[in-house]
Amino acid sequence: MPTAPARGGELRMLLHRLTEYAARAEADDELPPPYYRPKRIQWILQLNADGTAADFVDRRPAKGEKPLETTAPYAYRSGTMPPPYLMVDTAQYVLALPKQAPGKPVTERAVEEGRRRRDAYADLLLAWANAAPNDPYATAVRTFVTTAVLHQLEAPQEMTAADNIALVAHDNTWLHLLPSVREAWAAGVRSRKSGKNAAGLCLVCGKEGELLSTIPESIKSGAIPTVGRGRDAQLVSINASAQGRSGALQLVNTPVCERCGGRAMAALNLLLASDTNRRRATDSVTVWWTREPVDDLFGTLDTPTDAAVARLLQSLHEHPDPATAERIDSNAYYALTLGLNNARAAVLDWLDIPVGRLRNHLGAWFDHHRVYDGWNHSYRYFPLWRLALAAGRWDDKANKYASGSAPKGLEQELLHAALTRAPVPARLLPHLLQRIRADRRVDPPRVALLRLALHPNRKDHQVTAPADRLDSTQLDPGYLCGRVFAVLEAIQYAALPDVKATIGDRFFGTAMTAPAAVFKTLRLGANAHLKRLRRDNGAAHTALSRRLAEAFAAFDPHDGIPVLLTTEQQAKFVLGYEQQRAADFAAKVAHKKNKDQAAHDAVEAG
Repeated sequence: MPTAPARGGELRMLLHRLTEYAARAEADDELPPPYYRPKRIQWILQLNADGTAADFVDRRPAKGEKPLETTAPYAYRSGTMPPPYLMVDTAQYVLALPKQAPGKPVTERAVEEGRRRRDAYADLLLAWANAAPNDPYATAVRTFVTTAVLHQLEAPQEMTAADNIALVAHDNTWLHLLPSVREAWAAGVRSRKSGKNAAGLCLVCGKEGELLSTIPESIKSGAIPTVGRGRDAQLVSINASAQGRSGALQLVNTPVCERCGGRAMAALNLLLASDTNRRRATDSVTVWWTREPVDDLFGTLDTPTDAAVARLLQSLHEHPDPATAERIDSNAYYALTLGLNNARAAVLDWLDIPVGRLRNHLGAWFDHHRVYDGWNHSYRYFPLWRLALAAGRWDDKANKYASGSAPKGLEQELLHAALTRAPVPARLLPHLLQRIRADRRVDPPRVALLRLALHPNRKDHQVTAPADRLDSTQLDPGYLCGRVFAVLEAIQYAALPDVKATIGDRFFGTAMTAPAAVFKTLRLGANAHLKRLRRDNGAAHTALSRRLAEAFAAFDPHDGIPVLLTTEQQAKFVLGYEQQRAADFAAKVAHKKNKDQAAHDAVEAG
């Protein structure tokens, strides 16, 4: 699994698009200062006016309360001697509070490391304070450090080494938000992260500038879903000679200037924290944005309202050719899908297409999977997450699909297919058929998946999808067998409405794989049921007899009922079965409507 787009041009374009978005977000005041990130604050350390004393304020939230959060200094830190953050850091750095493993005593090594980190934190505070001799806040901080007030502080008993502590002035000013602190922190990060690369041509903006040796900001822990413990991750990380071109380490082969690197990652983290521009799966996350503002196209995949789908389908029918649709709306759409590979962010997918083409792709997605509902004489469209869920195991007791039982990575593959008009993965069809047989369950989301899987070429707008409702011209043996089985089941239900185990419960799995083995027996049973219907319900007998005869007559007289069905024919069996049932339901509704209308007309006439 790659840790970045495979080609340098794609990486350059990805970072370029992120910096474009960063500029827009910065103009809207949505982006934090350079090398700042939202952090939760558990404790405030408030200095008095001259820095000779300080008190702790507990800001840990009570149950149900919103935690205190602020944008604070941040840069990715690692290695054996990770550096401190300015003004806001953990208790391990501020107070030398050592890390302690659960149930184990504190080690001398942890104590020594805590002291080292506190000393480094104090040095960083002092460096800022000395650079601003006339600033009263800086004077207080200088006194706080040099008179040993900081080193004499004792941590509250309930404080942990991982708790974040923010320095606040006597007048409640957050010291880390002072302009001089922001500038000092940014300068320090630039100096540390630029390393020995010095100046050069930036791959992203094409300008000469100070190049980074490492990307200063990582992707926040938890932003990319993972089954294990979440950790901060690097988008571009080459720290072993085998990973880089010609054995080069870090960003030597990916020259990025300080501003582009910092702004690109800030924009990415902003998108990853968004509720409107982010979609999380079980082990990946997708973020998207556009060059110019546009309606929420992506959200339609998970919340397909009738109005939104209707607009997409209308656009598809007006401009069925993706190339033509692209010319209608050239606004650009970008989507980035990330997974985790150890501490590196793996780019699973990168999409850069015109919005007009995306509308075409999304319209095709809904057109290719919609399912006809005979009861309501309407079409149903399904959220992408529900389609992925339907490929999992059905739990009869819970009356739902078992969470986590769908094939790993399927949701991401379906998302890619929806956005690019690519075929759904080949593994879906055999897996879905196996689940249908094992679960003995066919429902509209599974039928929708079958329609997608059976499409011969989704990318070609001139190739039609399998019919979305009963197709009387379809002579595929599997499809015909499915139609016959639906009629046989309808006959049984009409004759024995209280039957406990239908032929669908008992024979569906065999019928969809080896129909000849059961159809003879089932037809004999249907003949007996039809005799009963002739006696009890003449209208039903006539309609079902005709329907059964028409279904059997459609088979090739020479080939007859197939002995075995191929994988594709099995899928068409299920499609024929469900579409015949939907057509029957629609006929029942229409018959009842006509009957009620006739009764109403008779009353009006009388």
